[in-house]
Amino acid sequence: MKYDWDLIERLLHEVQNTADERFAPRAYAEELAAEAGQAGHPVDDLDALKAQATKYEAQLLKAGFIAPRPESQGGNGENFVLTDRGLQLLSMIDSSFPGEQHPREVLDSYGLAALTPEVFEKIAIEAV
Repeated sequence: MKYDWDLIERLLHEVQNTADERFAPRAYAEELAAEAGQAGHPVDDLDALKAQATKYEAQLLKAGFIAPRPESQGGNGENFVLTDRGLQLLSMIDSSFPGEQHPREVLDSYGLAALTPEVFEKIAIEAV
């Protein structure tokens, strides 16, 4: 089983770009699906994608990729900031990964363990 890196990338970008707004993973999934449809790649099950976005939000928070936004930075209890780990993940899935493999393929090679803190740290060290 693999992660939907496009969806995770969208969520991380939205964390980065929505300082004073409520984080809305289901809405971001819907936007991503609309963009995919316009590009000729319709999403088979929008409800499943929206549910997955909500699960990813919880997973990214639990694994320390995102953290609650401090009140001093506009935090309202419903928005987040990227942690250093989250910035590193975003960098990996946004840009070229050293070596021959695309970074998403490297992450996929670790399966669902790729986003556990211990495994991700190992992957990140190898990426340097």
